[in-house]
Amino acid sequence: MPENGQQVPSAPLERVPPHSIDAEEGLLASCILGGQDILGSCEEAKLTYEAFYKPAHQIIYQVLRDFVKKGQPIDEILLIDELNSRKLSSLGWKRVDPAHDRSLMEEIGGFENIQRITERIETTVHAPYWLELVREKWLLRKLIQTTSGIVRKCYEQQDSLDEFIDAVEKQVFELSQDRVSDSAVPISKAVDVATMQIQKLMSGEVEQGVMTGYTDLDKMTYGLHGTEMIVLAARPSMGKTSFAMNLAEHAALPKKGPGTGVLVFSLEMGADQLAMRLLCRRARVNMKKVRDRMLNKEELRALSQAGSELKQAELWIDDSSQINILELRAKARRIQAKNNSLGLIVIDYLQLIAGTDSRVPREQQIAEISRGIKGLAKELNVPVIVLSQLNRASEKEQRQPRLSDLRESGSIEQDADVVFLLAKDRESSDNASVPSGIRKIELIIAKQRNGPVGSVPLTFVPDYTSFENYTEAPNEL
Repeated sequence: MPENGQQVPSAPLERVPPHSIDAEEGLLASCILGGQDILGSCEEAKLTYEAFYKPAHQIIYQVLRDFVKKGQPIDEILLIDELNSRKLSSLGWKRVDPAHDRSLMEEIGGFENIQRITERIETTVHAPYWLELVREKWLLRKLIQTTSGIVRKCYEQQDSLDEFIDAVEKQVFELSQDRVSDSAVPISKAVDVATMQIQKLMSGEVEQGVMTGYTDLDKMTYGLHGTEMIVLAARPSMGKTSFAMNLAEHAALPKKGPGTGVLVFSLEMGADQLAMRLLCRRARVNMKKVRDRMLNKEELRALSQAGSELKQAELWIDDSSQINILELRAKARRIQAKNNSLGLIVIDYLQLIAGTDSRVPREQQIAEISRGIKGLAKELNVPVIVLSQLNRASEKEQRQPRLSDLRESGSIEQDADVVFLLAKDRESSDNASVPSGIRKIELIIAKQRNGPVGSVPLTFVPDYTSFENYTEAPNEL
């Protein structure tokens, strides 16, 4: 007992730093299964190899990051080959004695360790939770290290108090930098881009996006532009899928100029059904005649020619019926990385995409999906057309649909850059002279961030499930 009667504090017991091995293994398994989608989220969170507590996990994560930097695909087999072929010194983290420079596979504990990690999960649905937990534990470890150093320096402090506090504030600020991403752009760069766009407009060099093939619509939108989330909404049986596939066909096979790559996620219809629609529309053959086996030689030749043209198009159809937004984004990234020609994505339709957490209310799930789709458009710099349902309000009130009729969540309206609403033309009456049920449809541009709103008339030809530029003489179609 000291003379002043105060008790001497005992030395602190050695404690294990905060960490979660389960979360680390779950996140690594998600990275292997989900590939660049999950690793992209890790990069956004500024996760480095040091975020993992276990040295073996640090090595695995660093190798996965190297795959992304090189633009290589990610799977378990490629990871195993890379771990077997590389030495510990290749990581460059520290000096390694050449006599003890083992392969990375030996360093992590062998193939069995990789197999055990990958077998932990079946889907990547919990990846955001594991990512946040790993990041939280990492920041806590850094905070402990920083504050422990500050406490030690408090006992040893010899400089002026102001200088010492300034140094402490700097350390804490540097720590907080890991909590935010560097997404701010200097105004000088933004002004340069805007100035260039104005010069192009003034000189007539309008920067056009992916053209839709509909004259009046292209005049109002100048095409579909990269980073845009475009919502196409309507009540059931109004032709949402038909119109979306018409847009996809024109983007992949325009009448003039080269086409662009189009990826279609069809959660409702099979790829063969969509291919049938595309063939019949392009060949101008009635689908019912195909089913009834009533085709003549000219129609068969037209279908053969249409098939040859479609086979040349860069058009991919993913008809997975069960998919969440993380898996959807991962698939889109793979197509883009593999082909580097993706110019348009179509999703049919938003309400069929599964939420990553089925326990939360559906409205919150839709909000997460909507944000994910907008993020995908920005990340890949392509327009994304997503189909959506409308509620029954417009039918009950006998009026044209509007933005507030978008079903399940107001976040769709907020995230969308452009909103198209398909509706019957109420001014035109049924006309017995109109052949084969051809009718006038109104495409309402209910929202457009960078352009006017209004409506565009279209003609729907049900024989070919085709939307055409509007004409007053439907018999000519």
